[in-house]
Amino acid sequence: MENKARLLMVGTLGSGQQRLIQRMTDKGWNVSTAGTLAQAESRLVEGEHEAGIFCLHDSGISDLKRVERLVVRSDMEWMALLGEPELDDPLLCRTLGDLFMAYQPEPVDIDQIDCLMQHAVVMKRLRSEAAASVVLPRAEFGMVGTVPAMHKVFETIRRVALVDAPVFISGESGTGKELAARAIHERSPRASAPFITVNCGALPGSLIQSELFGHEKGAFTGASQQKIGQIEAAAGGTLFLDEIGDLPLELQVNLLRFLEEKTIQRIGALDEIHVDVRVLSATHIDLEKAVEKGRFREDLFHRLNVLRVNIPPLRERQEDIEILARYFFNKFIEEKSMKVRGFSLEALALMRQYHWPGNIRELINRVRRAMVMCEQRLVKPTDLGLERRASIRHAITLEEARNCADKEALIGALNRHKHKVKKAADELGVSRVTLYRLMEKHQLGRKNEQAISLSAT
Repeated sequence: MENKARLLMVGTLGSGQQRLIQRMTDKGWNVSTAGTLAQAESRLVEGEHEAGIFCLHDSGISDLKRVERLVVRSDMEWMALLGEPELDDPLLCRTLGDLFMAYQPEPVDIDQIDCLMQHAVVMKRLRSEAAASVVLPRAEFGMVGTVPAMHKVFETIRRVALVDAPVFISGESGTGKELAARAIHERSPRASAPFITVNCGALPGSLIQSELFGHEKGAFTGASQQKIGQIEAAAGGTLFLDEIGDLPLELQVNLLRFLEEKTIQRIGALDEIHVDVRVLSATHIDLEKAVEKGRFREDLFHRLNVLRVNIPPLRERQEDIEILARYFFNKFIEEKSMKVRGFSLEALALMRQYHWPGNIRELINRVRRAMVMCEQRLVKPTDLGLERRASIRHAITLEEARNCADKEALIGALNRHKHKVKKAADELGVSRVTLYRLMEKHQLGRKNEQAISLSAT
């Protein structure tokens, strides 16, 4: 090996293991040891190792769950040393198959171990290089987005947060409307005051008025005590009315009156209460069409729609899909099956082609489920539950197919060359002028060049 690779040996070390350490050191390995699992965890925290050998005797066999946790979290390949009789234990054999790249019954073959560990180091370094070439985007406002449409959303959030007018947030279910509302509140002068969310579509019509405005004791049957409504509870802060399109027409009048006069009246009360609160609202339905059909008051719509944030659906953010999948894979990595390392190319391609009716929420759910259920190293389409759906695709024209292929080739070349346009153009056999024209055609803008890195996480 050109550089001395760091090898961690874990377990009670007898004379045989001590000879192994000496022989591996003679072959150029930088060997560190840990007699217990606790020491091994400390060694991995103190410094990076590139491969590991586990002496699966006594403590290792008696605490396989902890061995599993250590091996999975180390992000490197391991080999197990054990005695021949221990292979009669079915639980241990299953653990060997799930966690270790290889095993050696004692007495060991030093040359074979050296060869296996060199392969392990190569794999570790390949993964590290691949990870280093990927710049995963930082979550802004709790949202991840790299396409121009998402940069516009982030800029709009920053702008509307500074003023105190009502904001209407539009977007399909699962696009992150509540995250946008929280971001606006947290960057506003009201950030230290309450942020109250009311889902208008989740409450029975008979309870919405009490939930919003509150009631006095004895105001109706079952009102055994006074209740402070959500508008009043949000005093000084922000009230987020989610799914405002589901608010009944009779309550829309009361909400309009509050927006105009900044006063509320609890059910059963005579006095009006002044409440200083900023109102944010959102819905997945088209409110303009609801107004046209008489299902939503036009005057209330204009009161709510002073400022507007539009969040695009995931199907219009194709370049973000793989980035988001890898981002959530890393975010929930503690939940993954012990074998899973990432996504197969087939799974990534299918995710880009899928329509995503549930948007980000659906993507998160599918990725998390696949991470738990996958039994191979790479997540396949079947793990995501997309394989059957992929066969039911709408017919496309030849021109659409060519455009799709062109875009895929562009993204791939730009990623491989870290968005160096000249190198990408040379690979594709076109001039830089042509490449820029194609990038513009497929909305791969130069302002967001770093955002298109897709390989991984």
